[in-house]
Amino acid sequence: MPTLALIAILGAWLGFANPVLSLPPAALAFPLGLAWIGFRAFSPKRAFLWGWLAGTLACTGCLYWMVVPVSIYGNMPWYVALPCPLLAGGALGALYGLFSMGMHFSGRASARWPVILMAGLSWAALESLMSFILTGFPWITLSAAFAAWPLTVQAASLMGAFALSGVFAALAVSILLYRTVPGAQYIAVGIAVFLLGFGFWKTHSFADGGREVTVALAQGNVDQSMKWDPDYQQQTVDNYIDLSRQAAQQGAELIVWPETAMPFYLQDRTPYGFSVRQFAKDHDVRLLAGSPAYRVTDPKTRSYVLLNRAFLVKEDGSASTWYDKEHLVPFGEYMPLEELMPFEKLVQAAGNFVPGENTKSLTTQSGVDFGMLICYEAIFPDLAQKQVELGAQFLVNISNDAWFGKTSAPRQHLLLTTLRAIEQSRWIARCTNTGITVFIDPLGRINSRLPQFESSQLTGVIRARTATTAFHSIQPWLAAALLTTTFLGFAFVTVAVRRGKRQDS
Repeated sequence: MPTLALIAILGAWLGFANPVLSLPPAALAFPLGLAWIGFRAFSPKRAFLWGWLAGTLACTGCLYWMVVPVSIYGNMPWYVALPCPLLAGGALGALYGLFSMGMHFSGRASARWPVILMAGLSWAALESLMSFILTGFPWITLSAAFAAWPLTVQAASLMGAFALSGVFAALAVSILLYRTVPGAQYIAVGIAVFLLGFGFWKTHSFADGGREVTVALAQGNVDQSMKWDPDYQQQTVDNYIDLSRQAAQQGAELIVWPETAMPFYLQDRTPYGFSVRQFAKDHDVRLLAGSPAYRVTDPKTRSYVLLNRAFLVKEDGSASTWYDKEHLVPFGEYMPLEELMPFEKLVQAAGNFVPGENTKSLTTQSGVDFGMLICYEAIFPDLAQKQVELGAQFLVNISNDAWFGKTSAPRQHLLLTTLRAIEQSRWIARCTNTGITVFIDPLGRINSRLPQFESSQLTGVIRARTATTAFHSIQPWLAAALLTTTFLGFAFVTVAVRRGKRQDS
């Protein structure tokens, strides 16, 4: 079992984006090793425990970067920061333990192709569960490992990233069983031909259409440790205005600043806010600026709640429309069970943020609707789906990946975001504080990008699109279908195993 666990662990470490050597096909070893554990285990309990151990260590290695925001920017001691990846990995590892246990039962019930089918369904179901269990954290998405090679993930437009991960898992298990399951080698070849063939056809037949929109992305590269320092606020504003002035000269009709680019309340009438509004007026341009915001809940007691907001400053200087982040980061923007926690949240602002309710699409100067995804909202397929449902013709993702420093997290975050472009067939303008700032086309390809950790701006022409994908049509009921089908499949497997035991006795 240790060897099989090591196969799964190394597959995850090498397959997903990492700072040393990233080999997307190696990610297949992750489900392959976990399934092998299930097939070789002598009992369901042993399959679960070894699957949980392998999944925990695999996720811990992929999420090592959690130490950086907790220790450096959260000012937590090392003995608090170091266990964070392990704790998160242990929680996710339980799902992988269930996958190995499911493969144990499937292998005992049948030695034919349904085992491969159950592997694919199980993996797709567990990733769907990751998107909402404990507020959701679908970061370790198998298809994201392959998103670095857009040709291989175009099927996400048909079935979504989670179901596509199931297809990759089925491919891995069919490779594992090519000698023991009749026809497994043909299934493996069939899956590979489908993925590559569809990808080739999609990328070569794709015709981008719709109104052209010139968008600029300002990457301020503001030091996270100095960002909230009052003495540094004016310099921050001046930096973004200088970058935006260059963008305005290049004809941008929408200029985007990153998440909480403005370390003050833009809704207040302050000198900082005035200079931002005045810039929009002087250059006749719309400016999308991330800023913390507040909403007064009781004027008598002066009670208020905080929001993570993207203000749309119009060409007349008004900032009366905005998007409020609706899916917040636990421990970063709010504290679950705050009264029991020995430390404060990571974002340096007073109080907890609350989920936003104003989440409708915003509009460019030329009347094109676009949808917002703030920070890690881009890893949730349902949030991008919602924005397109509301009429978004392209998507804007603003983030502050400075939290992660020089780790693999920004790259992992980017690859997850590219899957949203493919699923919804929408351009994504992704603007971050320190990078990775990019334009992503509807096929998940990086159209243009800025170097990380440089202060610069990127101006590009994207297309406003209205066509939707097959995935967009099935997304509302897909997760329920995957979970139900997987449950029924294992119910059948359980009955088959019990019947086999009776016959043996």
